[in-house]
Amino acid sequence: MLVFKCSHDNDLYRIVSADDKMCLRCDDAAEAIDRAADRSAVLVLADGYPEATTDFPLEAWEKVRTRNLRLYIEYPTAIPDLELGRPTLLATGPYGSIIERIVTASDAFAPELERLSILGSWNTHYLPTTCADPHLVLAQVAGFDKAVLGLPPATHPLLFELPFGCVLVAATKLSNFIAARYAPQAAWRAVWRMILGWLEPDRRWRLEWDPLVRPSYRRDDPLPDQAQMHALSRACRWIVESKLLVHPSDERHLEPLSKVPQPLPEDWSVGDGSRGMLESYSSKRIELDGRQPVGGDVRADSVCQVAAVAAFGARLFENRTYARIARNLLDFTYFNSTMFENRAPDDPLHGLVRWNQQPNGLYWSDDNARVILGSIAAAVLLDSDRWDDAILVAILANFRTTGRRGFRPNKCLEGDEVRRLGWRHFWDFDGVDVYAHFHAMIWSTFLWLYGKTGFAPLLERARAGLAEMMTAGPSAWKSEGGRLESDYAHLLLPLAWLVRVDDRELHRRWLDQVARFLIDHQDPCGAIGQVVTAQESTEIRPEDRRIIDHPLAANELYGQEEVPIVYQTGDPGTDLLYSVNFAFAGMHEAAKATGNRRYNASADRMADFLVRIQTAGEARPELAGTWYRGFDFRRWDFWGSDGDWGYGVLTTQTGWTHSLIASTFALRQMNTSLWDLTKNSTVGGQFNACRERMIPDDVL
Repeated sequence: MLVFKCSHDNDLYRIVSADDKMCLRCDDAAEAIDRAADRSAVLVLADGYPEATTDFPLEAWEKVRTRNLRLYIEYPTAIPDLELGRPTLLATGPYGSIIERIVTASDAFAPELERLSILGSWNTHYLPTTCADPHLVLAQVAGFDKAVLGLPPATHPLLFELPFGCVLVAATKLSNFIAARYAPQAAWRAVWRMILGWLEPDRRWRLEWDPLVRPSYRRDDPLPDQAQMHALSRACRWIVESKLLVHPSDERHLEPLSKVPQPLPEDWSVGDGSRGMLESYSSKRIELDGRQPVGGDVRADSVCQVAAVAAFGARLFENRTYARIARNLLDFTYFNSTMFENRAPDDPLHGLVRWNQQPNGLYWSDDNARVILGSIAAAVLLDSDRWDDAILVAILANFRTTGRRGFRPNKCLEGDEVRRLGWRHFWDFDGVDVYAHFHAMIWSTFLWLYGKTGFAPLLERARAGLAEMMTAGPSAWKSEGGRLESDYAHLLLPLAWLVRVDDRELHRRWLDQVARFLIDHQDPCGAIGQVVTAQESTEIRPEDRRIIDHPLAANELYGQEEVPIVYQTGDPGTDLLYSVNFAFAGMHEAAKATGNRRYNASADRMADFLVRIQTAGEARPELAGTWYRGFDFRRWDFWGSDGDWGYGVLTTQTGWTHSLIASTFALRQMNTSLWDLTKNSTVGGQFNACRERMIPDDVL
């Protein structure tokens, strides 16, 4: 009989007692030792974690020895002849990135789990100590699921055996693996099978449980009829159920949330879109009860992309609440926030959109593109011209700050610099910056407006940028975060729309080159694997800037910059923040623009994959119905290398990820494309007058 000292709701106890009705639970460690039979096993679990360590009477240690008990103890206050430090939280890096992970340091878990396997726990508190030959350690290591560069010199033992008796010590709490959402599930099952097998060597444990947040379907589950429509319905409901819509009474919380990601305050109220929507749930610190902190920024691109999803929901499900939310989100962006620069036409900043409400004066063209595209879709679906002028001005504001060859001098415009130099400085820029991540999406808006107006410079500059990208080729591209597949994914949409307005063999060949690369790297399940390349690291301190070839060359670089969610090409990780989301939307538009069956088949596979991995889980409804950034399509679990300093594997981004995927599902349900849906948009109705005010004839 196993004897537990723990609370009745301890994860391990609940799972084990479901398999073994004979196990015994006690509330006191001494009682657990006394009630255990000689040569049996006792588990003393950390009920007070992380605030209080686990008391274990001195006399109980002697009973363990003399009665030949096997003891597993977590987070102990004291151990005879072993020095334990004060409780310590795992180390974090820039922007709060978690840089220490749990690693298997022995062969004790083999063959299920090899030595140097990586496990995830996002909130580990531990007792510093030293010991020989630990089974689990906490360490800063590079790798997807293996510490490929080995263990660093400095590690912290987490699971180890004492040199006397049969005692297995965890310097942290391992038994809250369900509530705290440790991952991946299969790896933690192997850990617990080892521990329980060590306690009872002659027994084999099944250890089955449902994670609090899980994929909606297994890899090979047959999908029901209307599965995509059901996924879209859940995605629309999530806009409200996520609790990320800001209520006016809660705006006081926004500044603290933007500085330190944390769970939503208990008194948080759900808004109606009139004050925007928070950017994301963050994975930088998952609470011990499974709650995730939120990203406190209200971003213009996310807000407008969510508006599009809400508008799709209003149309497809005849839901007035969704329509009201969509209208409110657009009104907030353009009329009731500081994000849209509604200035005099000759002001260099006129029409640009800040990426958030902070007075930082940063204007990213890719973010502006997402604002524009989401707004166009929402306005058409709501059958309103209310935002036409603002959308048109936003396109022209970005166009007049884009150079002759389709690029800007820098990937981000800074307000002070634009005011100092004037918009014509950027209009006359003749350089090249082959950075698909930052430039490609804005070209889509130029091509879209050209289709409405026939204004040739719009086509010319977008086509020039695409020509520079395709002529230079991937070996010359600047890659954001070292994610080559993401660069290809970002090029799909503008190339598809270039074919729409300038259909020639060369442009179709460009489109096919990009689409074929993504299809070649698409797994049969529909996921697109990450392709790791070199990146230009420009976001870190000037004294540390360098060209970094990935895989990471040293363990100490893990968690220090923007990186892929895999370690190397071939790792079975896919990225729904930077890659698959854009590939899904772009491949759909490419299929509709060309009628190419291969493109359509690829989009179909992605759609089925995204239906399957949409989040589910009754215990955490605010996290069910969306998509996480990282997914391991071999294990079929939410997992990846979590070293990106900005957005972790369990990030759910309201715009880039959630809304782009959901909007593409909606377009598929309507059997249309974004291009065709918006063909009757009235945005270009006042083009000539607006263009002459913003881009006078003398500069053309």
